[in-house]
Amino acid sequence: MAKQPMLKFVQIERDMPEKRAADLRKKDFDEIYAEFAAAKAEEQASRCSQCGVPYCQSHCPLHNNIPDWLRLTATGRLEEAYATSQATNTFPEICGRICPQDRLCEGNCVIEQSGHGTVTIGSVEKYITDTAWDNGWVKPIAPVAERTESVGIIGAGPGGLAAADMLRRAGVQVTVYDRYDRAGGLLTYGIPGFKLEKDVVMRRVDLLKAGGVTFKMGVNVGEDISFDDIRAAHDAVIIATGVYKSRDLGGPGSGAAGIVKAIDYLTASNKASNFGDTVAEFESGVLNAKGKKVVVIGGGDTAMDCVRTAIRQGAESVKCLYRRDRANMPGSQRETQNAEEEGVVFEWLTAPVGFTGDAVNGVIVQRMRLGAPDASGRQSPEVIDGSDYTEDADLVIKALGFEPEDLPQLWKTPGLEVTRWGTVKAEFTSGRTSIDGVYAIGDIVRGASLVVWAIRDGRDCAEALLSDLNAKAAVAAE
Repeated sequence: MAKQPMLKFVQIERDMPEKRAADLRKKDFDEIYAEFAAAKAEEQASRCSQCGVPYCQSHCPLHNNIPDWLRLTATGRLEEAYATSQATNTFPEICGRICPQDRLCEGNCVIEQSGHGTVTIGSVEKYITDTAWDNGWVKPIAPVAERTESVGIIGAGPGGLAAADMLRRAGVQVTVYDRYDRAGGLLTYGIPGFKLEKDVVMRRVDLLKAGGVTFKMGVNVGEDISFDDIRAAHDAVIIATGVYKSRDLGGPGSGAAGIVKAIDYLTASNKASNFGDTVAEFESGVLNAKGKKVVVIGGGDTAMDCVRTAIRQGAESVKCLYRRDRANMPGSQRETQNAEEEGVVFEWLTAPVGFTGDAVNGVIVQRMRLGAPDASGRQSPEVIDGSDYTEDADLVIKALGFEPEDLPQLWKTPGLEVTRWGTVKAEFTSGRTSIDGVYAIGDIVRGASLVVWAIRDGRDCAEALLSDLNAKAAVAAE
């Protein structure tokens, strides 16, 4: 009888790839987790229980066929494992690194619920695809036949790139427009290198270029080119701009020098630390934490990126203020633990109410307690009277989330309908908007969300757009 390759979660304990020691990893922007060795990847994949109803798959926005590629990995069939992974996920090596697996696939693993420790799905996914790149299994797009239709995509983030990939595979001519000098969106300039090294993103962009996708970088729609001109140049347009307008913070002294936006801070750091670019505001110290007492306001993944970046830049101290407690924070618990190991201090149940100094030198803070649940079911923070104190700070980073820009006004396109939150109103799954031939995907529709959801939206939209193009071609042929 053949030996059972799976269901070894009882005999084999969960094991993550080795994590570099905090005192070493906080000195650079390299990824903190080592790669699985082949034997270790096979061993950890073999812990999968091969559920009849795989909750890991159903809780993955892309519905990745996780049990199958775990089994293929456990039995040494890595090229097939990669093909299975790539079939549903445009960028598996990226999702393997940055997805909050503790809230998605791994958090819903059946053996985790039974007390045996989840399968390390993200690490195996990363290993499969990195192995595929190393062995030359990842090939540029080669459509079976070219089509005459062209699609313009505004935004070179994960959603736009996923749509570009799917459309090129069908032979559609694709041009991607983006305001930045490099493609990738937040993958390139928002997420720090210690979570996602930039050569991982750039090689995917290069692969898309090799497959025939045209990139027009440094193009700000509404200024350098009009939205109407893009529409006129293509058979269809996909809006995939993301949301980049930072939520602001009021209170006395909120306009003081030294209070900066998270997106500006992270972009400057990524350009300087990961690409070696000369960034004036980084060089001058405006967007550089070196030697400073840093306070980051917020509790999401962007806040975690900021505090860990500040540590690596040589901050004197780094504190994170969040108005709820640890159990109710929106950011990844894994990232919070990594930050604490690296020296970040979290001040739970605190909220800023003002700032001191013309050049900021302190944050006036109120202590909070959790009261009754709000509409979302989370306990609402309440102020504790008389609990104010001042937190010393030379640099304050606002990581309070992002909102959509006013695209109808910026692009002089009043016919583009938006919701009351300012996001583009688009049809669920297809991305169709109020304008014929114009689609919208990702955060500009959902609001600030996860990379994996943007990839899902890009793939779904590409499928719907292809269906629409085929329908139009059929009508024209009659």
